[in-house]
Amino acid sequence: MICPESRIIRIVTGVIRFTTRMDCVFLNLLRVQDRRGVTTPMHAREIIPRQYSADVASVIKAATVYLTSFELEYAHGTSTAQDEAAWLVLEAANLSPVEMPDYDRELDELTLQQVEHFLRLRTEQRIPAAYITGRTWFAGLEFTVDPRVLIPRSPIAEFLTEDGFGLVDLGHVRSALDLCTGSGCIAVALAHACPDALVHATDLSADALEVASINVKKHALEDRIALFQGDLFNALTSEKQPHRYDLILSNPPYVDAGDMQSVSTEFTHEPSLGLAAGDDGLDLARDIIAQAHRFLSPAGLLVCEVGNSQPALETAFPDTPFLWLEFANGGAGVFALTREQLPL
Repeated sequence: MICPESRIIRIVTGVIRFTTRMDCVFLNLLRVQDRRGVTTPMHAREIIPRQYSADVASVIKAATVYLTSFELEYAHGTSTAQDEAAWLVLEAANLSPVEMPDYDRELDELTLQQVEHFLRLRTEQRIPAAYITGRTWFAGLEFTVDPRVLIPRSPIAEFLTEDGFGLVDLGHVRSALDLCTGSGCIAVALAHACPDALVHATDLSADALEVASINVKKHALEDRIALFQGDLFNALTSEKQPHRYDLILSNPPYVDAGDMQSVSTEFTHEPSLGLAAGDDGLDLARDIIAQAHRFLSPAGLLVCEVGNSQPALETAFPDTPFLWLEFANGGAGVFALTREQLPL
């Protein structure tokens, strides 16, 4: 299976508490039968009960019960039905899902209809929430996303927000590279974490780079982030590129052929170019490891994510001293290597 990532979206639902009475009310309303005893199809009736309070907290509760009645995959920024419900409800109400809302605020009919529209997209088409809302968060920063790019969820975010885990002084990084940038989330987070660094970011997909460009502009980093189209290091043909990078980060495709055959429906909405990496999931990781020493400064560091392909990588490079990073917020399969540790 695809390695579950760290929970990136910190939905503010701490004050919501379910009660047995209210749970039963919502569950019964979701199982409404007509006079003939025929259950009305879920998509053909209201998801949010109109005869009870339509405040934010109650609507999130009803949405949670609704989502829980489906077998959904929560792996694109949230890990529970309640967090996903809160995200969709707050977005439908034009409220930030990462700021504490007024849970007593009453939602009008148009907003309730928008909530139900979002919930049906999530359950009937299994579209990830970030694609429904068009935005997500990574390393505490907001990003525009759509099906041209993977939804940001890499645990590398924690590496950047926690000053490189002491492996590198991010404040002294002057040049950095993000391989397989996708939405540009790692490149933008790099620029924020390394305020004096020039950041280069590459991707094979022209569509992905269009989204990355949107996010670079969103964060007003056009003067510090340069985007290059091409295959890994081969994209770096500009004469302006630094001779060496102090830090190279990459979250490349790493899903092996077996896992690609069994991914849940949610993952099929993402571009396969950003997921699939050959029989053992190492098609890109091998190239990165083989070429990184040519692009790192003498004291440079490579940090690369391979997810569930970690065992395959260790088998393929038995003599390489991978340092596997540990994350407080979840996630695994990310290694660090200095230039000296890279195989030649």
